[in-house]
Amino acid sequence: MAKSYQRQKPKSDANIEVLGLEMGKKPPQATEIEEAVLGALMLEQHAISDIVDILVPECFYKENNRKIYKAIASLAMRHAPVDIYTVADELKKSGELEAVGGALYLSQLSLRIGAAAHIEYHAKILLQKYMQRELISISYEVQRDSFDDSIPVDDLLDSTQQKIFTLAERNMKRETEPVSSILNRAIEEMQKNQMRTDGLSGVPSGFTSIDKVTLGWQPSDLIIIAARPSVGKTAFVLNMARNMAVEHNVPVALFSLEMSSLQLVNRLMISETGLDSDKIKGGKKMADYEWTQLEERLKQLEKAPIYVDDTPSLSIFEFRSKARRLVANSGVKIIIIDYLQLMSGPPELAAMREQQVAAISRSLKAIAKELNVPIIALSQLSRAVEMRGGNKRPQLSDLRESGAIEQDADIVMFIHRQDYYGLTEENPAMKGLTDIIIAKHRNGAVCDVQMKFRHAEVKFVDVNDPILNIEYATGAGEKVFGSKMNSEEFKANSEFDMSF
Repeated sequence: MAKSYQRQKPKSDANIEVLGLEMGKKPPQATEIEEAVLGALMLEQHAISDIVDILVPECFYKENNRKIYKAIASLAMRHAPVDIYTVADELKKSGELEAVGGALYLSQLSLRIGAAAHIEYHAKILLQKYMQRELISISYEVQRDSFDDSIPVDDLLDSTQQKIFTLAERNMKRETEPVSSILNRAIEEMQKNQMRTDGLSGVPSGFTSIDKVTLGWQPSDLIIIAARPSVGKTAFVLNMARNMAVEHNVPVALFSLEMSSLQLVNRLMISETGLDSDKIKGGKKMADYEWTQLEERLKQLEKAPIYVDDTPSLSIFEFRSKARRLVANSGVKIIIIDYLQLMSGPPELAAMREQQVAAISRSLKAIAKELNVPIIALSQLSRAVEMRGGNKRPQLSDLRESGAIEQDADIVMFIHRQDYYGLTEENPAMKGLTDIIIAKHRNGAVCDVQMKFRHAEVKFVDVNDPILNIEYATGAGEKVFGSKMNSEEFKANSEFDMSF
């Protein structure tokens, strides 16, 4: 009989009991409090609403109590009344009434009730015991798998992190708070922003025209920057990372899943020094004066607080762990990912790519909110852009593999260069002219910002003194912004670009 009972127990409970026997200790539990909580739930009409967001059935150590709570939660979900009779009927329907001890055990539970006013406190004790048991179970599995040479260490670390993070998420429940305390924090934030001389409220991008629209990248925002391959996504965020770290001394973390750290630094060196890319990469020899120029111009970049991680196929769980350490230990204020589709999502969704990308997108937004830093993630656009006629202007529906990216993002930006599609052949002066299309902006305006791409330097720059022309479309109420300049300014910028 005992063996049959053991086989029916959840795997985690079996792990806990094995480890408990080895250590001569009982698993963390509070069965009397379990009974008091169940008794209160069946006697107090509104008690379930106080703890339904705290407890899951697994929080109960005794299998009988676990089944009873599951029946109570099922009734509450259907807005059915919860009492001894309805719970007994629910258990009878599932064939579990006799297994839990029958109606007699339910009536005994009602006699063991403490003060119903303490039910929330009691529930938190049960949650604590559950967390302890889960940690014991995880540690047992780690010990067992660590002796198995057939399991790669990277897989073992990844699975362990995933289990720990999943457990931590269950315990991370924010309490509601009165609007007065939130207002106080908002006013403090306003006062701090008023003292800034740059007129921004977030992390400056280093591009004046973009910062005028966004007021800087805001904490907890998920920003998606999308374009077709080779348009310049990586160059754009590298320019931003350099601007933020060098000009504003903002610590930046850059996760590169596509390019190696050495390739990224080579690109930074090309942009920073203005030297020929072939010379930086070693294809051409450099003169002595160019070495001097290189050394002089890299002094600022060398001191810049930029942290690069080029782990390929980075999992969302490993990313979260690294991001948390960078924010805590290095004071990182903004995180950049190049690019989203190369990240690994939950293994159970590996066969369903769209759902996996959706899970990655949701997780990035949750991590941005948890760490209270903006996260910029690059994304690929689908081939639908190239199939489209006209100027091939991208739109939100072009985001590749998942519509969830559009939903989760606070800002969606597209990089659109007409010369990429060969649309500037009749007017060579327009070569490099780039539209940064802000297609979604949850807390601000939707607009186009004009910038210039210098091919030789692999560098984006602001168009000189752009004037944002703000217009409001009638009917739909959507704001449309455009960045305009006069013909002399355009000509000057075009000639300047062609000199490189």
